[in-house]
Amino acid sequence: MIDGIYTLANDVVYDQLVALLNSIEANAGRKIPVCIIPYNEKLDKVKAEVATRDNVTLFEDYASINYWDNFATQVWKNYPRAQKTWRQWGFSELYELPMHRKFCVLDGPFEKFIYFDADTLLMGPLDYVYEKLDHYDWVTNDFQYKSNLDYIFDGSENLMQQVFPVDNLQSHIFCAGWFAAKKNILSPEILASLQEKLQSGEADVMAFIAPDQSLFNYIVLRSGISYYNFAYHHPDQVTGNHWSSKFDVVDNVLYDQGRRLTYLHYMSIGSSAFTKLCASEDINIPYREVFLHYRYLKSPETRPQSFKRPSLILKLQQNTTDFFKQKIANIKLNYRNFRDNLT
Repeated sequence: MIDGIYTLANDVVYDQLVALLNSIEANAGRKIPVCIIPYNEKLDKVKAEVATRDNVTLFEDYASINYWDNFATQVWKNYPRAQKTWRQWGFSELYELPMHRKFCVLDGPFEKFIYFDADTLLMGPLDYVYEKLDHYDWVTNDFQYKSNLDYIFDGSENLMQQVFPVDNLQSHIFCAGWFAAKKNILSPEILASLQEKLQSGEADVMAFIAPDQSLFNYIVLRSGISYYNFAYHHPDQVTGNHWSSKFDVVDNVLYDQGRRLTYLHYMSIGSSAFTKLCASEDINIPYREVFLHYRYLKSPETRPQSFKRPSLILKLQQNTTDFFKQKIANIKLNYRNFRDNLT
């Protein structure tokens, strides 16, 4: 039985991808094969990087890619509330469709696997996660359950109770940026049944700020496969994973009150910040030296030795970008009221 790691990437996140691959090599405790699912066809740098690593491959099963592209398209194109909201926000009618290619992990070469978003650094061994998959179909280790349920599911109370007859739904939600599972846990018959349910009206339980995350949570919960979250059941085992927390750094590994993290996730920090940093621009990101350590672990001679401050024009551009990011953040923070105004 082959254990492995998946991630989703293209050339836009190249610097983050290299840092992730190096952190896996440095901290996994053993050699684990990695498979990169293509976000799109902008892959020149990614392919060149894969060619230098004997344990890294590119996912090339386009039957699987096309299946999941179509699956997600059918779900969201037949969900009027999502379509209406995305149009009002100025987004495309299939907002973040390529993110759903994460579902290809269910069809890939690994019998047991862990998925990492590319904006992640591995901090410690993963054997305890793979071992938990001997007892559960789906495993996570995050604190999404402490956030607002409306970011994942926001249907009416009656519909939510019909679709998810579980106690304490809040405790079952998870972040789709890091999870572990097993191959073929969802048969074609189960997937066809889920798609039918979604198209018959159950899609209305899903929020659409992060559509792939909502769909992942729906499929895991609605299918009834067994599920376990380390952070919920044993929060003291391995704590912390989000960059906004304050961790101690020892030899480029992060610790929370003496406990080694499993991973650090840079969610919500744009890829352009990492690209600019690696181009010698003085960009401040959390745990910057840790990121740079892993980004240039195998090529220290190319690491920037000094950093220049952005020009006035670049600062204005960044301020504009930050302005719009804040607008999106405000939409999320006021999402319940925004949703109610649509009905």
